[in-house]
Amino acid sequence: MSVHTAPSPQDSLALQQVWRTIHAESCPYDYNFHLHTVSSDGQLQPRELIAQAVKIGLKGLAITDHHSLQGYEIAQDWLQKQSDKRLPHLWTGVEVTSNLFGTEVHILGYAFDPNHPCMSLYLQGNRPEDNSASQVISAIHEARGLVVLAHPERYRRSAKELIPLAVELGVDGVETYYAYGNPKPWKTSIKQTQQVKELSEKYGLFNTCGTDTHGSNLLYRI
Repeated sequence: MSVHTAPSPQDSLALQQVWRTIHAESCPYDYNFHLHTVSSDGQLQPRELIAQAVKIGLKGLAITDHHSLQGYEIAQDWLQKQSDKRLPHLWTGVEVTSNLFGTEVHILGYAFDPNHPCMSLYLQGNRPEDNSASQVISAIHEARGLVVLAHPERYRRSAKELIPLAVELGVDGVETYYAYGNPKPWKTSIKQTQQVKELSEKYGLFNTCGTDTHGSNLLYRI
C-alpha cells in the first residue's frame, strides 16, 4: 500500500474494513494492532519498529504506546518521507490504563484525531487520574476513533464478565487474537481465542489482533 493511495491515519471507516477481514492467521505477518516502543515500555525505537514492519511485509499496524503518541509520530514522519516505496499503513493508536467497574483493564484507541482536546488527558505519558473506562471510551469516540478492549483474558475478572460491561459502555471491538504467554513462534491462544470470539459474535464486536510487542522483535511479545 503506497502513501499516495493509503487512507489517512485517522480513517476509522478504512480501519473497520480491515478489521472485518481479520482472522487467526492475520497476525503477526499481515496486520499487528498492538505494539510498543521506547516511548512507553517497549525496547524498540520507533524507526526500528517501522523498519521491522516493512521487512516483515505488514500491510497495516498501530503503535499503541501507553498514554503517548511520540512513537507513532516519529514512525509516521519516517513513513511520509518514504513515498517511493510500498509501505504498511500506520493508524494512530494508544493504550490507556482504565478502570472498568472496579477492574483495571487496558483500553486501546485507534484512528482517533490526536489533536482533539478530549484526548489530551490520555496522551501525557502517565496513567491519568480520571481513568474510568466510561470516560476513556467516550473521549476516544469523541475524537472519532475506535475502541478495543485489550487482551480480555488477562485480567482479574474473566472476559465473560468484562466484555458485556465494556459493551455497555460502547466498546467497538476486542483483541480476540492474542498469544497469552510468549509462544515462539507467535500463535493466538486457542482456548482464550475461542471464548473471546464467541462473546464478540454475541455482541457484534470487531475482532482485532496484536503481538503486544514490548521486546526487540515484532513477531513476539517479549
